[in-house]
Amino acid sequence: MKTDMRQWAARVIETRERQSLPILSAPGIPLLGRSAAEVHHSGQLQFEAIQAIARRYPTAAAVMMMDLSVEAEAFGAPVNFEAQAVPTVSGRAVQDAAGIEALAVPSLAAGRVPEALRCAELCAAAISDRPMLGGMIGPFSLACRLADTTEMMVMTALDPVPAHHLLEKATAYLLAYARALKASGVSGLLIAEPAAGVISPEMNVEFAVRYVREIVRAVQDDGFMVVLHNCGKTVKQIADWLSTGVMALHVGNAVRMTEILPQVPRRILVAGNLDPSGLFKNGTPAMVRAATRELLESMAGFPNFVISSGCDIPQASPLANIDAFFDTIREYNGR
Repeated sequence: MKTDMRQWAARVIETRERQSLPILSAPGIPLLGRSAAEVHHSGQLQFEAIQAIARRYPTAAAVMMMDLSVEAEAFGAPVNFEAQAVPTVSGRAVQDAAGIEALAVPSLAAGRVPEALRCAELCAAAISDRPMLGGMIGPFSLACRLADTTEMMVMTALDPVPAHHLLEKATAYLLAYARALKASGVSGLLIAEPAAGVISPEMNVEFAVRYVREIVRAVQDDGFMVVLHNCGKTVKQIADWLSTGVMALHVGNAVRMTEILPQVPRRILVAGNLDPSGLFKNGTPAMVRAATRELLESMAGFPNFVISSGCDIPQASPLANIDAFFDTIREYNGR
């Protein structure tokens, strides 16, 4: 039976126990004894890594791998693969306005997208004790990977017509991808728009919010939640992101949660924002415990807060640090 995600969100808000929703999938890769490159080429292995994490940790929902190279690769951008890190886009797919005009919107059969969709199908079928969230990049961040972030920033300021043309193509592709993820059976979608966190609120509305809103309106309904992730300095962008209609926000550790939650209606979930690298990867269990408890206590007055990492937890993060995160939440809820 498909989960009513509006009711699920309401239950998360109403429960006395604080829920957790870290972006936690990559640390499942070492549990398989495989390299990141192998896993990111295989929907089956991605599913096995996500399932291993779901079996180990009581997250409020499970989340697919945050691999923000998949969509750019489908457009023809080159990608680097490493043994212990997520793949990264290593070059541009378009060089100028003429290249943008000539750029074709790829099919969902291009690149590794079929493997990502296979992972979503397997997760939706096997992980039934909690909602399963798919994942994809947002239109502005995809455009930055296709044209280079610096060049995209220049276009938005000085030559917005080709910038919008690229965003229209990115959005057309992402709409198709979002619909395919929804058809896979997952309960929702986390859209990552990190690049939008570095532009002004006015530019954010014109070049990011309007395109995310188009995707949200196309796929979100009672049975399918859209979560918007932005790990930038989003304090002045919150109202505009909420205008997209998303059911939940996920923010990074570039901001203080005490600056974010007061801006958000209490019917909207807000997740964040412990440092994924500085704390989960490079910290100690004692550091994780202290930071987790401090954040929980500072958010005690906000029932719609869900404790999380500020972005995806790196593959190389010690499991002892992740254990400390969940142990602290359990202790906090039991007090």
